[in-house]
Amino acid sequence: MTELTPAYRVRRIEPGEWRELRALRLEALRDAPTAFSITYAASEALPDDAWRAQAAEAATGASTALFVAVGPDGSWLGTAGAAPIPDVPDHAHVHGVYVTPAHRGRSGPAADLVAAAVAFARTHIDVGHLTLGVHESNARAQAFYLRVGFVPTGLEVPYPLDPAERLRILGYPGFRDRAAARPTDTS
Repeated sequence: MTELTPAYRVRRIEPGEWRELRALRLEALRDAPTAFSITYAASEALPDDAWRAQAAEAATGASTALFVAVGPDGSWLGTAGAAPIPDVPDHAHVHGVYVTPAHRGRSGPAADLVAAAVAFARTHIDVGHLTLGVHESNARAQAFYLRVGFVPTGLEVPYPLDPAERLRILGYPGFRDRAAARPTDTS
């Protein structure tokens, strides 16, 4: 059986790619506003220097990174990042997961993006736990995260943009198990 080469490449973003980061993040906020903890309006209003700083930190930070799936034409198809959670000791999180609608599905880059974020967290962030938050109404995202190895923790926290709504916290079991190189797709 011949293995197909994906129609994308996953890599860490580069410091100067702030325009691409801005464009895809704004698209993500229009497409899936409850998937993030910032509004489209707030993100759109950020000055270019803020986007430059975000891109530089995500590209070169020792304990934070953002990965991008890039199509053959150089277009950005999706992102996923990993970083420590400043207010929660011994925890890091996967964040900023987004894939453009045309590239969603099992052959798309979502699982590879999350795998890159998990691998980075495992090797660069000195914490014992890896989690992520998913909006209570986003059943598709919840199913995806379960498929790639995250599990419910039973913890729910207020959604930052509307405390009446909840974020479900999922954890990555075996995060510190070095033998587990990447999330598994057991579909």
